[in-house]
Amino acid sequence: MLFNRVLDQRTNHFTVAIQDVYQLHNTSAVIRSCDVFGVQNVHVVEEVNRKKIDREIAMGAQKWVDVNRYHSAEDCMKSLRNKGYRIIATSPHKGIPVQDLDITRPAAFFFGSEVEGLSEEVFQEADEYVSIPMVGFTESLNISVSAAIILQEVTARLRKSGIEWQLSEEEKILKKLEWAKKTIKSSDELIRHFQASQ
Repeated sequence: MLFNRVLDQRTNHFTVAIQDVYQLHNTSAVIRSCDVFGVQNVHVVEEVNRKKIDREIAMGAQKWVDVNRYHSAEDCMKSLRNKGYRIIATSPHKGIPVQDLDITRPAAFFFGSEVEGLSEEVFQEADEYVSIPMVGFTESLNISVSAAIILQEVTARLRKSGIEWQLSEEEKILKKLEWAKKTIKSSDELIRHFQASQ
């Protein structure tokens, strides 16, 4: 079954947080990358820019990835730390190369807006900093490109490691039910009908 195959590759070991991105298609593209690389949760901080996710650009990815929304970076970081995540600030100028990052502990990768990047608050509170090595004249990449590169690198390494990175069996069952409800028309009505017949 397709759901089982996809769920076997899903992880909460890594997660992504996006802070106040101006261009809606960039947020949607990051969500799409999370789906592509098996990252189940994405966190969207909307202190300044509060917009609906561009469903067309996300190409349905928001159906398969859990989108958690926050009104402040502080609330987002607090929530992630309470779940055991390190806060990793992404930066073109500061930090260790992504391929050298310790992947043994859960990590939340923070990406900032297209113009200003991450807020000073996130930089001050971050546990670590990571960058993508670049050798050309251009000093930065689009946020969605950066997210895709970082996620591909860390998830590929994770899958080759001996780390327990997959969802628990209980998480898989709950996610499978949730996905089924999203794909079946009138799912709530069907569930009520099934329960009434038992």
